[in-house]
Amino acid sequence: MRVSLLYPGIIGKGWASIGQGMDSGWISHGLAMLSACAKRAGHDVDLLDLRALRGWEHLREEVLQRKPDVVAVTIMSVDYNPAMQALEVVREADPTIITMVGGAHVSIQPQELVDSALVDHVFLGEAEESFAEALDALDRGDPVPRVVPGTHPDLDALPFADRELFLEEWRRQGYTPDSPEAPFAEELPGPFVTVIAGRGCIYNCSYCQPAERQIFGRRVRRRSVDDVMAELVMLRDTYGFNSLMFHDDCLTEDRDWVEAFCTAYRDAGFTQPFFCQSRADIIVKNEDMVALMAAVGLKGYFIGFESGSDRVLRFIRKGTTRRQNLEAARICRRYGIAIWANYMLGLPTETKAEVLETISMLKEIDPDYYSPAFYTPHPGSDLYDYCVERGLSLIRDHDSYRRNPDEAKIKGVDYAWLAEALTESQRRTPCNSARRMAKRLWRRYARPKRAVEKLWEMISPKAVTAEGGR
Repeated sequence: MRVSLLYPGIIGKGWASIGQGMDSGWISHGLAMLSACAKRAGHDVDLLDLRALRGWEHLREEVLQRKPDVVAVTIMSVDYNPAMQALEVVREADPTIITMVGGAHVSIQPQELVDSALVDHVFLGEAEESFAEALDALDRGDPVPRVVPGTHPDLDALPFADRELFLEEWRRQGYTPDSPEAPFAEELPGPFVTVIAGRGCIYNCSYCQPAERQIFGRRVRRRSVDDVMAELVMLRDTYGFNSLMFHDDCLTEDRDWVEAFCTAYRDAGFTQPFFCQSRADIIVKNEDMVALMAAVGLKGYFIGFESGSDRVLRFIRKGTTRRQNLEAARICRRYGIAIWANYMLGLPTETKAEVLETISMLKEIDPDYYSPAFYTPHPGSDLYDYCVERGLSLIRDHDSYRRNPDEAKIKGVDYAWLAEALTESQRRTPCNSARRMAKRLWRRYARPKRAVEKLWEMISPKAVTAEGGR
């Protein structure tokens, strides 16, 4: 079968935006995995990445030129509108093309897609096995059900993500990427890659669950350390990457796995810096693990601090406290680990005083990177149901599922005041600003290597000759 996978993620940076940060510089691991599995089954796979195209007419031209038997679209909630418009273009260009949809939104809200005339097959959950099997069936002329349930595959049995799917398409559209994905932090030089070591989350945050369990099951399934290391060796040999990031919801929840990985990473000669997600409570309870990770290359944690109010943290079932948030930040500082602070403002029931608690916490944490959001009710979560049941949600269009902090999301929130609070949350104290400036100057001018270079410039024969000629 000739298959075109379609990535519709243009809500962020828009058309013709490849390489512009996270929104337009990262691959979709879901599509990369489907591609790898379909190719292993003998199918011909390419990519239609809307971020690399110029517009809807360009998409139509590509569909007519490639003549795929199947177009399969991945859909996140925020990508629903461009995904459906892309399917309209495909249907208009060639009504004989078989259309398929899958992804997080489809798995959580299948009723939005099942009755659509634009869609032939709806894939639920993890689809690596079911997608390849469906293509095989179509190739044989056998029927495929309209709704195809997913499976929970053995992750070590799956092929590695097909990153070339994206790189080949980007090059095809005239881009010249010098990195498999776009670096996003100064601690992570290019070439840069992202990796997924496991699926699922054991935690019960109300703004996320039970959607994640619905897709991946109740437990975390993690690839073996050997399998992850084999992928990293392949990526080193193929791309010569200089840094990486783990996409896992919480890489550090399995201490034994982390310790085994750190040993294997060091023993294989890797020194490349990496970022991963963790939690404040894990960091506080496992400082020795943090030290081990820092020793082998960890340069940054993404931490969901979310709120500085203990009441709000209990309300969203975060399972952490303000005190743990602050102590986790101190531990990160102790080991030179950058802090990427994820937090939300405008949560249901949150008072202005509690927003100010979050701001005061951030002043004390002084994160390296701020990642704020106005709380956005996402389908499939208990907090989404809470908002819908109480008539709080202001989400009227899928585009508004973005976590952007510049749009009203729920009723009962003073968003004009919240915008001012957002600005204040990212304003560093004079003491913190001075400390950061001193640190930057020290790194720039007091590094031993730089000092040696400066000394050599002063005493080198060329420098001496120039001095004597004056």
